[in-house]
Amino acid sequence: MSEEYGVSPAQVDALYDRLDREAEAAGYHLNPDREFTWELVKSLLINEARYGYWACPCRLATGDKQQDLDIICPCDYRDPDVVEWGACYCALYVSEDVLHGDKPLESIPERRPPVGQRAQDQPSVHERPTGAPSIPVWRCRVCGYLCARDEPPGVCPICKAKRDRFERFW
Repeated sequence: MSEEYGVSPAQVDALYDRLDREAEAAGYHLNPDREFTWELVKSLLINEARYGYWACPCRLATGDKQQDLDIICPCDYRDPDVVEWGACYCALYVSEDVLHGDKPLESIPERRPPVGQRAQDQPSVHERPTGAPSIPVWRCRVCGYLCARDEPPGVCPICKAKRDRFERFW
């Protein structure tokens, strides 16, 4: 197998294994179709080479990280898609039912809002409650994890999203 966009099969295998371990540790599952999933993982690496981040392989990225924050894998829409449809939009992540063949994979409708209506386009709507601690609270935009500290964590302890996927909650 030749390298495409400077991505070697060994790199894809390594990331595939890492994503599989991390997904299972966090209660998620990769699509059991190894060949299909391997191609999605390869596409994440290609997008990382193109843009500097893992843009969802099934959506058009702009190349502007701030505009694409919601589609950096794992995307903001993964959890609701997996709950409602049994898989995320690109079908990299699947539910337990899909994993075990109890539910077929279906076409997943796009839930990403149009430009101008996305979370990163809106001002924060969260207000600090009366008596709340004076340190900031950070929210992971992927899984909703909250933490109170001066800076967001480098990696979400729940879903492994990177620091730039956190927003100041209040």
